[in-house]
Amino acid sequence: MTQFSLTDDQIAIRDMALAFAADNLAPHALEWDEKKHFPVDVMREAASLGMAAIYTRDDVGGSGMTRLDAALIFEALATGCPAISAYLSIHNMATWMIDRYGSEEQRSRYIPRLVTMELIASYCLTEPGSGSDAAALKTRAMRDGDHYIVNGVKQFISGAGTSDIYVTMVRTGEDGPSGISTLVIEKDMPGVSFGAQEKKMGWNAQPTAAVIFEDVRVPVANRLSDEGMGFKIAMSGLDGGRINIGACSLGGAQAALDKALAYTGDRKAFGKRIADFQALQFKLADMATELECARTFLWRAASALDAKALDATKLCAMAKRMATDVGFQVANDALQLHGGYGYLADYGVEKIVRDLRVHQILEGTNEIMRLIVARDLVGRGNR
Repeated sequence: MTQFSLTDDQIAIRDMALAFAADNLAPHALEWDEKKHFPVDVMREAASLGMAAIYTRDDVGGSGMTRLDAALIFEALATGCPAISAYLSIHNMATWMIDRYGSEEQRSRYIPRLVTMELIASYCLTEPGSGSDAAALKTRAMRDGDHYIVNGVKQFISGAGTSDIYVTMVRTGEDGPSGISTLVIEKDMPGVSFGAQEKKMGWNAQPTAAVIFEDVRVPVANRLSDEGMGFKIAMSGLDGGRINIGACSLGGAQAALDKALAYTGDRKAFGKRIADFQALQFKLADMATELECARTFLWRAASALDAKALDATKLCAMAKRMATDVGFQVANDALQLHGGYGYLADYGVEKIVRDLRVHQILEGTNEIMRLIVARDLVGRGNR
């Protein structure tokens, strides 16, 4: 990417994802939301286009693209359905963790089937008693010869009950970050079970439940990297996850803005189109401007992550906070511009608002994003 524009290849990647969203996601998004249907078959179609392992290395079938490429793809997919785009982001993140930190045997065992979504992956970090304070997790993995015995509960897990593998952060040592390791736990391992499906405000097109581990025997061979590396693995995954979820917010917000532009261009009041009222024009202009600012900064953060810049974590936190806040606000403003019709399910705007609201919470709440940035700023005085 040049400083302010995309390359021809990036434009082609984005347009491919936009076309997929328009043809395969948007026409069904309201029905999936209403029926709480998880369209695995459609996600496998996306996988056939390289969208299930976007930044996984190509020697095991991944697409070998950049984080910026991924941001373009997830934004485009979210114009069709933010919930499905966000789930594909999670699958990509879990796949990347195995690719980045797994052994060659682990990579060859899992990734080719993750690339096609023959296997579907989930990411397990959050617990009932540890959300923002991720290092306080309690799920315990006790070494027993060539296995770990895993006990604990993971909460708010996207794909729980449907996903085949769960990239799981467990405690193998003392309290705190240094005692955490990462295991790849398979759905059919004895002792793995799932809680009831959560009833949620949005993201109804993907399942969310607790994952329960009761004396689950997991081979030591399923550990990613060394013992004690789990917190580092989790946080490195979240840098990219924050870019992805910000991109999903931008895509949903863009779809809402497009709906608002169409509606205000058609709707008439007091003898003229409501788009001709200056107050509404100003609102539309502000929405578009805020969205473009957030998009440009998200690209900046994604590029820093690709370059392994020293300030990448801070920039990813900034971009996630900005993109998810702006995305939700733009979608909410689009609903307001629809008047009473915006509150009805038929117009699709209220679904976008519901889907985007959780983006300000997951992958680290936006308050935690501010904390990451503030610690970097304050810490400069000590360097």
